[in-house]
Amino acid sequence: MISIYQLKPAFQNLLRPLVRTLAGCGVSANAVTLFAAAVSLLLGGALCFIGEEARRLFLLVPLWMFLRMALNAVDGMLAREFGQKTPLGAYLNELSDVVSDAALIVPFVFVRPFGWPVIGAIIVLSAVSEMAGALGPMIGAPRQYDGPMGKSDRAFVFGALGLWVGLGHALPHWVFWGVGVGVPLSIMLNIINRIRSGLAAVSKDKIK
Repeated sequence: MISIYQLKPAFQNLLRPLVRTLAGCGVSANAVTLFAAAVSLLLGGALCFIGEEARRLFLLVPLWMFLRMALNAVDGMLAREFGQKTPLGAYLNELSDVVSDAALIVPFVFVRPFGWPVIGAIIVLSAVSEMAGALGPMIGAPRQYDGPMGKSDRAFVFGALGLWVGLGHALPHWVFWGVGVGVPLSIMLNIINRIRSGLAAVSKDKIK
């Protein structure tokens, strides 16, 4: 299933010189993970506090969504390519992704035509999606990243919405149905695909 996540290898190649520099400076993968989570929480909290009264600040959402994706790639590369993998890092990576997603999506509760039911459903389903992917190793399969509407895709959608809102435009009502219905349904398909892929991977191993 097509997902922006498939662009990750090319993105990593662009970031590799930066990763080497950070590793040389003694920056750890866990520090990058915690920094990304902290900024996500601060930005999400600030946007929730101001609501629609300072719409220009929503311009920070697409910028930070992009930088966060870069930092997510950086911490993974530091862990894999510079011997920084740790059990704690695995926990931090998975949990911070769920928390950061929620923090950056929840401010849209206060943007018309959205509200708690729509945004709440997206946050819950996003958490279940990441859980479905992370449970792969528990059954002997790799961590699953199937789309559609994986973490990178959600970042693109809400980054685009943040850009539109930040530029001072009102969201048309059809966006409510496109995001409120289309995104949850896509995430549900994502969950099914991740479970199927995990089970298929285990089955292949048994056949071998």
